[in-house]
Amino acid sequence: MKKICTRILSIVGNVLAVRAEGVAYQELAEVSTSMGRSLAQVIRLDKDLVYLQAFQGSKGVSTGDEVSFLGHPMRVGFSSNLLGRIFDGSGEPRDGGPPLKDHLIEIAGPAVNPAKRIIPRHMIRTNIPMIDVFNSLVESQKLPIFSVFGEPYDELLARIALQAEVDIIILGGIGLKYDQYTYFRNTLEEGGALGRSIFFVHTASDPIVEGLMVPDMALAVAEKFALGGKRVLVLLTDMTSFADALKEIAITMEQVPSNRGYPGSLYSELASRYEKAVDFEGAGSITILAVTTMPGDDITHPVPDNTGYITEGQFYLRNGWIEPFGSLSRLKQLVNKDTREDHRGIMDGMLQLYAQNKETQEKKAMGFKMTEWDKRLLKYGKLFEQNMMDLKVNIPLEKALDNGWKIMAQCFRPEETSFRKELVEKFWPK
Repeated sequence: MKKICTRILSIVGNVLAVRAEGVAYQELAEVSTSMGRSLAQVIRLDKDLVYLQAFQGSKGVSTGDEVSFLGHPMRVGFSSNLLGRIFDGSGEPRDGGPPLKDHLIEIAGPAVNPAKRIIPRHMIRTNIPMIDVFNSLVESQKLPIFSVFGEPYDELLARIALQAEVDIIILGGIGLKYDQYTYFRNTLEEGGALGRSIFFVHTASDPIVEGLMVPDMALAVAEKFALGGKRVLVLLTDMTSFADALKEIAITMEQVPSNRGYPGSLYSELASRYEKAVDFEGAGSITILAVTTMPGDDITHPVPDNTGYITEGQFYLRNGWIEPFGSLSRLKQLVNKDTREDHRGIMDGMLQLYAQNKETQEKKAMGFKMTEWDKRLLKYGKLFEQNMMDLKVNIPLEKALDNGWKIMAQCFRPEETSFRKELVEKFWPK
């Protein structure tokens, strides 16, 4: 039986306050006004005082309007018909297609019991050398992409969506501009990947509360597909926008702020989403890549700072490419041993030489005389950046490893590198 309140105690911004008993946190309610009906969600409980965030805002809502509690949290329809579809942050179609009202599943459920998880063991190939060679993406991993506004993180996510060796792509967009949303849609459609993709898109003009639900919707659907045996890659952008939405609602609720105004629950809010990454025994998996923009390129900002404690490494996207130093995939050693015997050697050896190249660049900038070795290091650095770091490079792992040997052979003699003799004899270009 629906609980109905016929009087709203207060309206502050988009937050409504009513008195009701037996109501659950995150339960949905329907607000009936002279302009029609709209949804709201319970965001705080204080004994019998219930606070709701109105999806469509409080415009047109008066204290005499009726609030009906629906008895369940936000739900989303689940079926194979989701593939190729685009929805907004409340699960309503954004693509003009029919709504999916059957097989409704609740969002924001608990993470999988650790006892039911298995150790990650499969690599997800992307054909991006800076990922596949140097920081391999592992199935069921959770990794953020730390970046700043203006960097091509949309392009990077779209490339990964097109090229990743997975069954299903789920894109969760939070606070996207309209041209960002259309870029993802058009790129995946032109690349032939839209048919295996699902979009949940919240734009900057949509209600704030819908942005909070986008990760939960994406991950709830991902979990159902994974339990059915599918390898699912969830791409989220931007988790800083998600945290800002949390912050805005916390301020409206007059909660005591923590670091830089963010709520004290920021860590647990982020962790509850990232911990949905899982590999099921005898079924599929969920892998999460999430863009996290850093205001002022500040890694100590609360959002990237908290994220770093939760995830299993990070990619740093700076100056248009994935930085080799600072980027880290902590699970790569679980899969690199199963690719090619020279994978670990190429990864370590090329990065050591590139580190020497960076030192040489500093010497050159300070006016030091360049030795013959310095000149070869500078040449190597340019080749490494052009053939490995450039995000336009689109080659499989084996080709990237072969290119690594060719780059080094153009600049050095085998004895000048740190590679084992058996690897040099087998792979060094003749």
